[in-house]
Amino acid sequence: MPARRSGSTTTKSMVAWDCPRRRSRPSRHARSSREDHMLRRHFAALSLATLCPLPVAAQGNKVPRIVIGFPAGQGIDLVSRIVADAMKEEVGETVIVENKPGQGGSIALGQVARATPDGATILISAMAALVVAPHLYKNVTYDTLTSFAPVGRVVDMPMVLVVHPSLPVKTLPELIDYVKARPDKLSHSSSGNSTVSHIAMEELKHATGMKILHVPYQGSAAAMNDLIAGNVQIAMDTVAATQAHIKAGRLRLISAGSLERMPFFPDTPTIAEQGFPGFEANAWIGMLLPAGTPRETVDRLATALNKIVRTPANQQKFMAVGALPKPSTTAEFDAFLRAEYARWGKAIAASGIRAD
Repeated sequence: MPARRSGSTTTKSMVAWDCPRRRSRPSRHARSSREDHMLRRHFAALSLATLCPLPVAAQGNKVPRIVIGFPAGQGIDLVSRIVADAMKEEVGETVIVENKPGQGGSIALGQVARATPDGATILISAMAALVVAPHLYKNVTYDTLTSFAPVGRVVDMPMVLVVHPSLPVKTLPELIDYVKARPDKLSHSSSGNSTVSHIAMEELKHATGMKILHVPYQGSAAAMNDLIAGNVQIAMDTVAATQAHIKAGRLRLISAGSLERMPFFPDTPTIAEQGFPGFEANAWIGMLLPAGTPRETVDRLATALNKIVRTPANQQKFMAVGALPKPSTTAEFDAFLRAEYARWGKAIAASGIRAD
């Protein structure tokens, strides 16, 4: 890693994912200085490849931490803990997960944006705080396109439309008719203002003409609890948040929000199939670092993340919590993030969706 200079003093960068260096052994036979130089470079490269197949733990007693903007037990929390456990298995060091809920994940993003860019603070964020909230709130304390260094996409969290079992509906057309006969009499929960569960439902209401009251909660668990209790009647949320309740009969599955039928519920028609072609409700999750993090640190973490997401055992763990693995390069995720930021900005402006 490049050295940092402060005045006339040079110190090593305290980069969480830096790699220790090892000297190559001296040659036992006489060689020219040119040959020795080439061999030293060759063995150094081999040493690094052996010692550092993945980024290693933080130096200077800084424990790497993954920061997320939602409570424990939510889909993004489960995904983040799978990633943290996989990092521990690969490098032999603990990576902790810190839950910083609030404002649909925006509080966590603001904290990471201000963190020291040494690789020790890692952000795993749902899409809403990155590409939706900045278009709805004027007081967000970060700029999605300049405050972070994208690392890679992690998973997609497909959404489903569910209702309380007391509602006499089993299909989307039946739900639309039922709601339109009772405008503003029913309510839907969300995991918080400007979260994907909120915005996806607003898009569906806009597309179908349904008038339903919005009740935001702090996290999907609280939203599902009130839906199961019958205090609200409808929700659009992730497979991770709803799957167990659907299988137990506590919620009724109406539609899949994915463009194609999802592997979790292959017999359930999509919203697109039921009269709204092109409709998609999907919550992607990505990994980022604070802007200014050294390029080599970003690249090492990206390599580690890609290996984790591509490993079959980890893919099974992601699928078990309702997530679809989506490995990517840093460049691919950077381009995807910018495209999503622009797309959601236009969609929110056109739909008139408000944060409240």
